[in-house]
Amino acid sequence: MKLNKIISAIKSFHPKFHLRITLVTLFILQILYTASLVGYLSFRSGEKAVNDLATQLWREITARIEGEFSNYLEAPHFFNQINTGTFSEGNFDLVNGRNGKQFITQLQFFPFIYSSYCGDSQGQFLGAYRPFYQSSSTIVMGLSNKESNYKLYHYAVDSQGNRQQLLQKFNSYDPRQRSWYIDAVAAKRGIWSKVYLGFSNSLPMITASKPVYDKSGKNVLGVCATDIVLAEDLTEFLASLSIGKTGRAFIIDRTGILISSSTNEPLTAGKGKNAKLVIATKSIEPHLRETARYLQKHFGSFDRIKKSEQLNYQLHGERYYVQALPLNDKKGIDWLIVVVVPESDFMAQINADTRNTIWLTLASLVGAIAIGILTARSITNPILRLTQASKELADGNLNQRTNTKKLIEIEEIETLEKSFNSMAGQLQESFETLEDKVKERTVELATANEEISQLNHRLKQENLRMGAELDVARQIQSMLLPKPEELNIEGLDIAGYMEPADEVGGDYYDVLQTDGIVTLGIGDVTGHGLESGILMLMTQTAVRTLQESREANPVIFLDTLNRTIYQNVQRMNSDKSLTLLIANYVDGKISISGQHEETLIVRKDGQVERIDTMDLGFPIGLDGDIADFISHATFELEPGEGIVLYTDGIPEAKDMDKVMYEVERLCAVISENWDKSAGEIKDAIIADVRRHIGKQKVFDDITLLVLKRQ
Repeated sequence: MKLNKIISAIKSFHPKFHLRITLVTLFILQILYTASLVGYLSFRSGEKAVNDLATQLWREITARIEGEFSNYLEAPHFFNQINTGTFSEGNFDLVNGRNGKQFITQLQFFPFIYSSYCGDSQGQFLGAYRPFYQSSSTIVMGLSNKESNYKLYHYAVDSQGNRQQLLQKFNSYDPRQRSWYIDAVAAKRGIWSKVYLGFSNSLPMITASKPVYDKSGKNVLGVCATDIVLAEDLTEFLASLSIGKTGRAFIIDRTGILISSSTNEPLTAGKGKNAKLVIATKSIEPHLRETARYLQKHFGSFDRIKKSEQLNYQLHGERYYVQALPLNDKKGIDWLIVVVVPESDFMAQINADTRNTIWLTLASLVGAIAIGILTARSITNPILRLTQASKELADGNLNQRTNTKKLIEIEEIETLEKSFNSMAGQLQESFETLEDKVKERTVELATANEEISQLNHRLKQENLRMGAELDVARQIQSMLLPKPEELNIEGLDIAGYMEPADEVGGDYYDVLQTDGIVTLGIGDVTGHGLESGILMLMTQTAVRTLQESREANPVIFLDTLNRTIYQNVQRMNSDKSLTLLIANYVDGKISISGQHEETLIVRKDGQVERIDTMDLGFPIGLDGDIADFISHATFELEPGEGIVLYTDGIPEAKDMDKVMYEVERLCAVISENWDKSAGEIKDAIIADVRRHIGKQKVFDDITLLVLKRQ
């Protein structure tokens, strides 16, 4: 019993709260919850922020490195392309060593190029190089040819690139025995060499070479090559990147050779004959060395890194974030871009940001609570007054109005007061003038009802008129079609078809014969309705008149017809026009002129040739003079061959999914059925169009004309 009483008491307990207390309490609770949640999420997001920041840094740094190196590595192949083009055109005189200025110019304008040269299939050589270092402004011309008895001579050059005094003379030099020549000829395309130490400077270098072929593309004329030094430019670029505080970036090839790095470590070890390339896993720089060892251990081999990899590893109790990205140019470059950043580079700033967030949140909480209390008072005071006025209004005191002064002007509260005052005034006025307003509204409703009735009557009359126009247009369209006996022409099998749409579109076709000339006409008038039908009637009359007058010149024929139609259209104040094609058939030859849909020429085996008529004419009725736009095309028709003419109602017929029929499908149906009669071909096309349309409404006239030579 006691339990039941407790449950009943709970159910009957409906506490009521004052608006001011409720607003302030809920506002404070909401602020407390939000501040606590923000602080907690800020604290918990520290580790995720490190990962996100490291990932963002990886992407930015690797993208910049990849872009810089790609541009750097494209230039030598670009120079080789220029040099091989000049070589193949015979503009390098390797016999006498002249015309080498092009090599010198490349070195003058591009300081990262160490040397540029070409060797031919006869063992001759011509080029330019920097004798000391890639940043040197001194450029030397080298040549080896008949004139030098195939010994390699080095000449000084002036500022214009002209050869001056002899500097050095070397023993016999045959470029054909050099790896840059042999490898390029074997590859039959532009390639890179492996990284090697330069003979004269003991610096890491790489050579881009490209074979030169004669006009037949089979015989090798020679090879052009460009050397670059993998030293200061690339190292300075990597060193300039901001990779955290102590982050590093470096590039290695698949064997682990250090190509470049953001550290000050030299890329070679030893001097002179003992010089050798540095292996990344044996680097003196700890970050670089340990990261390379980790990658080699993790993947088993640098060759197994095929895509961008993001990893992390522990070293001496500290976490390091690593990204390795393959760098390939499809010409032999297969390197790895590696970026390594210690976690400690990020955590200091993130911890400081977290502390700042907590203090700012607490300060915001205190300020928000104070503002919330003031806001609640500004909201509740006028609402309480509105509540009291509403009670008075409900008791029948219609003279109630509110106009309170508020600490904070709130637009919604002010609007509510104005609305209340307006409502009270309107309510008072309504009670006083209710009967008059009812009478006034009754008269207004009666007037509106009369206007609606008149409008409905006019709409019915307009619908009857438009229906009558469409019926007349359909009759005109049907009356002008050629009769079946007119299609019985000796030596030809002709079939025609026209189906008007719900709104007549003004399609037209005709078959006329005079003095052995068979004239086919097909056209499509713009728009719908009676005007389109009248324009079609005028066109048919003009075509028949010109055909009966034995006018055979297509330019005169269409120009005269256009001037006639254009003048009538102007008189009608109409903007209608039509596309029109005229085809004249005589003794196996058919000539077409006029701008319309594509004309389909069908050969014996059913192969369809699509003839574009865009350049054979101009729309009829748009301009008074179109003679300059009219042309014609003539085709031979063997027995069993013919043409198919159609209007856009066929290719633009749509199914329920708004997919159009298209000309390609029409051609396929014609090819499949060309061994049949013209009537059967026509029936097959219309049946296929019907299947495509299905239950969809026919929006445009469907017109088809098939002619087949027997």
